[in-house]
Amino acid sequence: MNKALFIHGARQVSVENHSAAEPDEFCIMLNIEAVGVCGSDLHYYKDGGIGGAVIKKSFVPGHEFSGSVTEDIPSLHIEKGELIAVDPATPCKNCEWCEKGYHNLCPQVQFIGAPPFDGAMTNQLAVPLTGVIKLPGSVSAEQAAMLEPLGVCIHAIDLAKPKLLETVTVVGCGGIGLGIIQLLRHIGIQHIVAVDPQKHRITKALQIGASVATESLTDAISDSNGRGSDLVIEATNSPDGFLHAVQAAAIGGRVILIGIPDGDTYTPIEAAEARRRGLDIRFSRRMGNVYPRAIQLVSSGAIDVDTLITHRFSLKDSPQAMQMQADEAPGLIKSMVLPNKP
Repeated sequence: MNKALFIHGARQVSVENHSAAEPDEFCIMLNIEAVGVCGSDLHYYKDGGIGGAVIKKSFVPGHEFSGSVTEDIPSLHIEKGELIAVDPATPCKNCEWCEKGYHNLCPQVQFIGAPPFDGAMTNQLAVPLTGVIKLPGSVSAEQAAMLEPLGVCIHAIDLAKPKLLETVTVVGCGGIGLGIIQLLRHIGIQHIVAVDPQKHRITKALQIGASVATESLTDAISDSNGRGSDLVIEATNSPDGFLHAVQAAAIGGRVILIGIPDGDTYTPIEAAEARRRGLDIRFSRRMGNVYPRAIQLVSSGAIDVDTLITHRFSLKDSPQAMQMQADEAPGLIKSMVLPNKP
């Protein structure tokens, strides 16, 4: 019997029987192997929605996932039982924004795991063939699920355009912030300042490449003698994230905002904070065409996504995964749900 984790509303979840939609000629059925709990999943769990994407009826979350195919896909040279990753986004390819190459910003996108499209916190799921990502045999199911969040990190780095000898501050050291730190170190950035209120996260930041890690934004700014950083990348769930990113930036600096704030609202910010610095501020949403790079980085060992996974849950225990992640349980960075394991 196929089961799934349903979010019914804010802090209302249950594991129930679920009829997996039968695949048509454009889809393939997967046995889901691993699903990451993402920050956006937590906003559906805590707030009942993100902006206009509101839970109007019970739905299944989960967009960071891998699965094994239940039949051959000759056109993609994939055999029955083979592990694949999935790009959860299906843009329309016809709108103005798609034609400009902004597929990640398509207003008509169908996104697995965002209302009203059910996601992968389930045993089986039919996915579009256009989203199927073939993998080298060295990539594990959990690593394959981590390709999506790593893709978000790569897209943010593409927007940020880090430069040699710049000072970079990363505000927020959850799975995305820590992925950003690894990428920054990989491309040769030498001075990386990590800021997060949780001690285990700044400890991890130091282990994977941060030069300085602190629980205090004031201490991070002091590290530059009050100058601030040339580039600030924000990856928090805090309404203060935007404000803190601006405060951490140097005059003429750049700010990249990745995080989704709780309540979908930022703390009010004085215009002068950003204006007098002449900041270049960009928002980063989801990702572009990044999977080939993400796969290469993981399969080569250049980026260690396994070190970010701290907790694992069965499907029946997935409500606990959501609660612990939302409550920022001690020691937790990334939770992985394994739907077809007891």
